[in-house]
Amino acid sequence: MMRRTTLLSGCTALVLALGATACGGGDDVSAGGGDKALNGKTLTVAGVWTGSEQKNFQKVLDAFAVKTGAKAQFVSTGDNVSTVVGSKIEGGNAPDVVMVPQVGVLQQFAASGWLKPLSAAAEKSVDANFAPVWKDYGSVDGALYGLYFKAAHKSTVWYSPDALAQAGVKAPKTYDEMLEAGRTVSDSGLAAFSVAGQDGWTLTDWFENIYLSQAGPEKYDALAAHKLKWTDASVVEALTTLGELFKDKQLIAGGQKGALNTDFPGSVEKVFGPEPEAGMVYEGDFVAGVAKDQFGRTIGEDADFFPFPPVGSGTAPVVSGGDAAVVLKDGRNADAAMAFLEYLATPEAAAVWAEAGGFLSPNKNLDPAAYGDDTTRATAESLVAAGDSVRFDMSDQAPAAFGGTKGAGEWKILQDFLRDPSNPAKTAAQLESAAAKAYKG
Repeated sequence: MMRRTTLLSGCTALVLALGATACGGGDDVSAGGGDKALNGKTLTVAGVWTGSEQKNFQKVLDAFAVKTGAKAQFVSTGDNVSTVVGSKIEGGNAPDVVMVPQVGVLQQFAASGWLKPLSAAAEKSVDANFAPVWKDYGSVDGALYGLYFKAAHKSTVWYSPDALAQAGVKAPKTYDEMLEAGRTVSDSGLAAFSVAGQDGWTLTDWFENIYLSQAGPEKYDALAAHKLKWTDASVVEALTTLGELFKDKQLIAGGQKGALNTDFPGSVEKVFGPEPEAGMVYEGDFVAGVAKDQFGRTIGEDADFFPFPPVGSGTAPVVSGGDAAVVLKDGRNADAAMAFLEYLATPEAAAVWAEAGGFLSPNKNLDPAAYGDDTTRATAESLVAAGDSVRFDMSDQAPAAFGGTKGAGEWKILQDFLRDPSNPAKTAAQLESAAAKAYKG
């Protein structure tokens, strides 16, 4: 099952050499010399990353090692981070730090008594460097446990500049304009949108952007916490808006059947692959990584994005995902673990991965010049500029039985809605039934 925050390999920037931060490198990294206070300590960090993401995060670990003298190593858990970490704790082999990919998992870890609250120094850095919303998502019952180091911007619509140019349309400013531009693209010979209906999580992202813009952040928060029922009129309205896209065969490559047989990488291929079938694909900033690494597209030239546009009288949504660093109580090197989180809270640490590429930081004091290309820089600036209006992926906040299980819950119900979008009220009732069961569980 693919994760939704950091899919496949890096995003858009070129990988740059980071000579001073390589293992065994010099005695200094960009800000602050290596005092070697943790010399001889070994720090183990677990997370879901593999491939280029793991390689680039290792550069952050290496920079921390140069700075402090601590040996730092990464252990990949695969997608099922909670199960793997739980088994390691039970086996007496707990990592010191875990990079947690979902708010719900962070809350689960805290409820299980696995986590140590962040130090006063780390919390002070979070207050100075991050919008309060990120502290809120890292907190449980008033205690700060998680530091959001890596983020995803999930309110980006990616397009082929050639396809839009040939249709004579520009990047739209509203949702209605986006659909109208899509119909014009369709008239020119390509479908408007490639939709990855085979992966239910992409459909939750469509819904979340529409709902956040149309219903507003307060109702979004209430629905995410299931303090508002899915049968609420605002949900039916958002489903109706989404259904207008789903039922328009002119807008979707291959129609509903084609979409249901298209996974996320396939949806990107239909726009940026060798035989394009559509002009646009909605998903997060990680689309750029697939377009660049798998299909050789130059980001900003033959692959670009516009912000997910506002719906009706609403404001433009900014939906995010992210990975939070937490410290486990059962880790063997508590001092090194907390020092590492204090380091991750700094712009210095974020700059290491920003230079390497495939990374967005919610740290508002990271110099945008650290990013290696203009498109990544613009995406990061949009995320930071949203401040407290950013909302974390709703399905990632839900119990996994509702918001994160293939073939069940919200994923399955929205796939059924894509297949037949004729009755939004019925779909809302099905969502409420599934949510009520999952949240009680």
